[in-house]
Amino acid sequence: MRRLPVYLLLDTSGSMYGEPIESVKNGLETLLTSLRQDPYALETAFLSIIEFNTKAVQSVPLTDLMSFQSPDLTPSGTTSLGAALTLLASKVNEEVKTTTLDEKGDWRPLVFVFSDGGATDDFQKGIDDLKATKMGIVVACAAGHHAKIDELTKITENVVHLENADSKTISAFFEWVSASISTNSQKVENGESEVSQLSDLPPPPPEINLVDLTKK
Repeated sequence: MRRLPVYLLLDTSGSMYGEPIESVKNGLETLLTSLRQDPYALETAFLSIIEFNTKAVQSVPLTDLMSFQSPDLTPSGTTSLGAALTLLASKVNEEVKTTTLDEKGDWRPLVFVFSDGGATDDFQKGIDDLKATKMGIVVACAAGHHAKIDELTKITENVVHLENADSKTISAFFEWVSASISTNSQKVENGESEVSQLSDLPPPPPEINLVDLTKK
């Protein structure tokens, strides 16, 4: 079976304390509930969580949807986004099966990065490690007024911005992520090309603004 690996990189720094982190937890549960009702996603999608604060950790390895257990996200410390990208590259190389002469490997990983601030570590090393690893589409989400949009555009050209980091807006983001995973799952199950750009994903709801890099 060819899996669709999905990696969620979640900011759990101290600034996420309160409503933002509770909204992320609720959003993650909504995402799981939705995907578990999707036969395409159940068949192909495997989910991993990498959280980053003062350090980056993979709190859930690549796991099928029915076995997935949500981590206890506890905000603290600073924002080691660079370390999270380096860890992502390492885990993709370790967990994602590559195609061989005998069999096809997994689909290219679908990655969502969620942050409400800016990196406080060696960000460039993380970017270099990420770009040296074969990925599918990488989407970065700048949540709230203090998120560093310009920084996230160095990770990927697929950047979205949430004006607020409140429960309604974060919920809308996770619903969109769920729909995006479902869309990709259906494409690969039907033998179509997997998503490769933001326009291949479902249109985002009003709470999510697409960042136009041509204006940067």
